[in-house]
Amino acid sequence: MNIRKVVVPVAGWGTRSLPATKDIPKEMLPIYNKPVVQYIVEEAIRSGIDDVVFVTNREKKVIEDHFDKNLQLEGILKRAGKDELLRTVQDVACLANIISIRQKEQLGLGHAVLCAKDLINEDAFGVMLGDDLIFGMEPGLKQLIQVAAAERLPVVGVMEVEADKVDRYGIVAGDEISPGTYRVTDLVEKPAIQDAPSRLAIVGRYVLTPDIFPALEDTKAGAGGEIQLTDALRTIAKERGLLAVKMRGMRFDAGNWAEYLTANIYFALQDDSIRDDLIKHLKPLLP
Repeated sequence: MNIRKVVVPVAGWGTRSLPATKDIPKEMLPIYNKPVVQYIVEEAIRSGIDDVVFVTNREKKVIEDHFDKNLQLEGILKRAGKDELLRTVQDVACLANIISIRQKEQLGLGHAVLCAKDLINEDAFGVMLGDDLIFGMEPGLKQLIQVAAAERLPVVGVMEVEADKVDRYGIVAGDEISPGTYRVTDLVEKPAIQDAPSRLAIVGRYVLTPDIFPALEDTKAGAGGEIQLTDALRTIAKERGLLAVKMRGMRFDAGNWAEYLTANIYFALQDDSIRDDLIKHLKPLLP
């Protein structure tokens, strides 16, 4: 199983982050000194991905532009002798091979993945949500790729969430076949707390196989009137088999204000040049 492409759906309206996202895509909101989506692409590259497929819309061209060259800016930085900043912006343009396709109607995550069908062909591929950040010693997507390659099965990434938050996620039920790896027996999209089969929530990382596309084509609108990827995965779990891997690392949901702001502080604290000053400014704000 050779996984070299990842689909990153970025066509949503970012309503959880309004009004900040009224004119700026939520994926371009900064976390410390980089936009959210750059962290996603960097994780993909560290996981061995060559091609990043953005499923976007007409209002989000700025995401593609971020990963392109900006000759005017580069010229300004070069003339000013700001060589380190020049290298930084040039490096962003060289991160990955970026491919874009439009989701002309926002009909759900499942529909967004289906939009990329013709770009995937017959290969297994990754899916990374554009506002879900996972950091650790090993890239999040790579953790799934290793299991998918060894077992030759599609894999979803999960983390355990608090019981009162299960209604915000796709939740899996399964049998643990090795430490942290589960054979999925069922999936439920955003269940009521009393109906949740577990507290294992899908957290925006997937390795899928091309048979997901006919499953999506046969999937009717579900929760929220949208075509849910979780519903198609339920079909895959029954017909072919599906694994869930409990992911290692820290996770930040960039669509949740508390987690978004925590991520900013977390990454700023990693920068020795501002760490002490940041701590000094934070201390008076904390009870």
